[in-house]
Amino acid sequence: MRRPQGRTWMLPALLVVLIAAGCGRSQSKTAVPKIIVLGMDAMDPVFLERHWDALPNLDRLRHSGEFRRLGTSIPPQSPVAWSTFITGMDPGGHGIFDFIHRNPKTLMPFSSMAETEEPKRTLTIGPYVIPLSQGKVKTFRQGKAFWQMLDEQGIPVTVIRIPNNFPPVECNGRTLSGMGVPDMRGTFGTFSYYSDDPNERERNVSGGRILKIRTEGHHAILNVEGPVNTLRKDRPMSSVAVEVDRDPAAPAAQFSVGDERIVLREGEWSNWIRAEFPLIPGLTSASGMFRIYAKQIHPHLGIYVSPVNLDPEKPDLPISTPKGYSAELARAIGPFYTQGMAEDTAAFRQGVLTREEYRRQSHMVSREHLSLLDYEVQRFTGGLLFFHFFGIDQDSHVFWGTHEKELLETYKLADEAVGRVMKKAGDATLIVMSDHGFSNFNRAVHLNTWLWREGFLELDDPENASDEELFVHVDWQRTMAYSIGLNSVYLNLEGRERNGIVTKGEESASILQRLKERLEGFRDPDNGRPVVERVYLTSDVYHGAAAESAPDVIVGWAPGYRSSWQTALGAVPKVLIEDNKDEWAGDHCIAAESVPGSFLCNRKTRLADPRLQDVTVTLLAEFGLPKGKGMSGRPMF
Repeated sequence: MRRPQGRTWMLPALLVVLIAAGCGRSQSKTAVPKIIVLGMDAMDPVFLERHWDALPNLDRLRHSGEFRRLGTSIPPQSPVAWSTFITGMDPGGHGIFDFIHRNPKTLMPFSSMAETEEPKRTLTIGPYVIPLSQGKVKTFRQGKAFWQMLDEQGIPVTVIRIPNNFPPVECNGRTLSGMGVPDMRGTFGTFSYYSDDPNERERNVSGGRILKIRTEGHHAILNVEGPVNTLRKDRPMSSVAVEVDRDPAAPAAQFSVGDERIVLREGEWSNWIRAEFPLIPGLTSASGMFRIYAKQIHPHLGIYVSPVNLDPEKPDLPISTPKGYSAELARAIGPFYTQGMAEDTAAFRQGVLTREEYRRQSHMVSREHLSLLDYEVQRFTGGLLFFHFFGIDQDSHVFWGTHEKELLETYKLADEAVGRVMKKAGDATLIVMSDHGFSNFNRAVHLNTWLWREGFLELDDPENASDEELFVHVDWQRTMAYSIGLNSVYLNLEGRERNGIVTKGEESASILQRLKERLEGFRDPDNGRPVVERVYLTSDVYHGAAAESAPDVIVGWAPGYRSSWQTALGAVPKVLIEDNKDEWAGDHCIAAESVPGSFLCNRKTRLADPRLQDVTVTLLAEFGLPKGKGMSGRPMF
């Protein structure tokens, strides 16, 4: 699952001075089991069953051992599901419930994955603010990661790009963060598109910026923004200049960044361009890197610049353990996308990249990341190796149900990688798994509008129903429930919410029961189909101390339906349901039973109904460790 669209999700300003904890890797002196786990995000079991002939390595793997559907999390969102796998606990234990959480005292939404805390002590000198204490990045996930348990027993571990591990937890093993790592602006990814077309309009769009540039003769300057300069009181954006000199006759241009010169023909991508974004001139800067795509040279310039990524050789945020591991990888295979969600679906959805251009960009990301796997497989001798691949998930969001051929090409990339691993795995246990499957996203449901129409939510004036976000017209003194995020409903609970009116006890239980019954009877007014497949009361399905912060209800949408982007950020539009006309045509934030993941292994298992938590407990058991506190899984072998 990518970002909730409709607003670029900002982490607090990128810090310049950070110290990432890390230490050398210990090596076991005795032979240990060998287990390789390939986490193929969103690999769908039904899609696999339609295409075994085109996926020979996955087909061979299932025949050598096992292929099962893998029970996913409630709700089946990537940060929730992978946190369940990481900790072996349901959301009540690990505390991740949705892509979007809310602060009950302010009702402001925030990313559920991590936040940046700036230094508490600073010194102001003229226009500059000098930190006197360390800032830090904090994850919201609770519970101990299974590889930390293995590491504590001296078992070698390598964990590459597992989601929701930013910043990486302390570990002696090699780990590289994945989903959750921001770009240099502190967002999940902000592209820039520069154009001198007089018909183009400068504007911010979801996931990017459209910028007008002035061409003088055949020369133009692109101002590429990096991180917020937190060392200045006015906190401007840092930037570097990219000079463009267009060939007056040929469809080509030279791009100059400092002393580097790159010539691109129309339709060509640059390699990674490293840049230093000045913070205090002559004293300190932030290191980043970006790619340029020469979309159009004549008659007008149209230049795409990728989100500015952290440079893995000298990242300004902690992304690996040991601290130098990301640099080691970059020296071995070259620079690579460090951004957690790097496939630029936003640029495709905004019409900046065509479908074919997006496919090329996505496969570029995939090949870079699969090179990380190839590098580690070559030197794997024992212990645990985990690798996460995001390409299937991101491509499914924009190809599912509409462009099966293109999606199959991404599955083939994964299949080829599985084949390479199988050749090197020897006697290792090989597991290929996914966190959830996939489904169509045909109809967008404005859940707050449904709550309003059903009398659970009230507006200050019915005429104020609109796409305005953050509940600006909600009358909290008469509101019993509200929705924020993609599957979550919260009661407006007295003592918890800022303006709570629902008393905990009989009143809250009665409202929850009415909510459940009415949601289960919710029908699409245009076609009469059920909109909701399952309604989960979190008091029934979550276990652990973190459940106190959970939504009160998780809505398990029927296939084809999902919360609207407006719902995710607290809007109450006038219409109830509308067709999804976005390029984001597939999704998985529905009833968990409708989108199981996939489990393939070169060994037979003893469970007919495996779940994510079972895989976690199985990995521990294979290395002789008992399951940890709060884990509910069962050994599979």
